[in-house]
Amino acid sequence: MFGFGMPELIVILVIVLVVFGAGRLPEIGGALGKSIRNFKKASEGKEEIEIKAEKKDDTRKEG
Repeated sequence: MFGFGMPELIVILVIVLVVFGAGRLPEIGGALGKSIRNFKKASEGKEEIEIKAEKKDDTRKEG
């Protein structure tokens, strides 16, 4: 897998946690999963892809 071993993957995961924070990881993972599914569908020649935008929760307290 591109020459990445377990220590390199752990370092990348830690960097992602620091940059995006633990709260945004599920959102990023979901978007990445949808992107991969759409790419697979497009590469198979299927015309239908998923384009829905998710609703954001703006009820969080800021400040």
